[in-house]
Amino acid sequence: MFVGINARMVAFALHALAVVVLAMVFVWSISYRGGFALKLRFDFDKKISAIISYKSLPFEKRVNKLIHLVLHAIAIILGILGIYAAFKHHNEKHIPNLYTIHSWVGIGVIVLYSLQWLYSFIVYFFPEGSSTLRRDLLPWHVFLGVFVYVLAVGNSVLGFLEKLTFLEKSGLDKFGSEAFLVNFMAIITILFGTFVLLIVFSKSPPLVEEDNYSYSAI
Repeated sequence: MFVGINARMVAFALHALAVVVLAMVFVWSISYRGGFALKLRFDFDKKISAIISYKSLPFEKRVNKLIHLVLHAIAIILGILGIYAAFKHHNEKHIPNLYTIHSWVGIGVIVLYSLQWLYSFIVYFFPEGSSTLRRDLLPWHVFLGVFVYVLAVGNSVLGFLEKLTFLEKSGLDKFGSEAFLVNFMAIITILFGTFVLLIVFSKSPPLVEEDNYSYSAI
């Protein structure tokens, strides 16, 4: 089942939302949090770019597949570094690790994401399975990709909620400008995720040079 939309046009709107979110993060960090902390976090934008690259880039299927694969690999590396940085920050500040649902889901996302990438690399890229195997595993590839992505979006929103809860317990005004800014960032993140899913389920242009089971949009 596909949605009859132009994936590349939606990708432009998606990147516009990304600029809005980035600007809001700058405002939040500089105006309310005293500047940027030098620590690595899971690069959610890399995962977004990896997902939509397969349908939004104007290259041939094999090239899009390679870009898709490489961007996902970069996102996994950044995700692992982000988790390391989070543990390092907690240990330095004597904050307990893995005591919130946000941290549990975050670990689950990066584990599932890595497993999804590994089996997809073997089956769809190298050494590459037979056309029958690729066809049979394609629905699972799509399902797991969407499932992990939705988990990542949901966990990002959980992260906003967790941070805002901690700030409010420290005295932040529940109806102040910073609280509203954080809530709006969470809402835009949800809209961002919705646009990505629209691109994922949009219909790709027909490709005659390769079989339909060589890869998918996730």
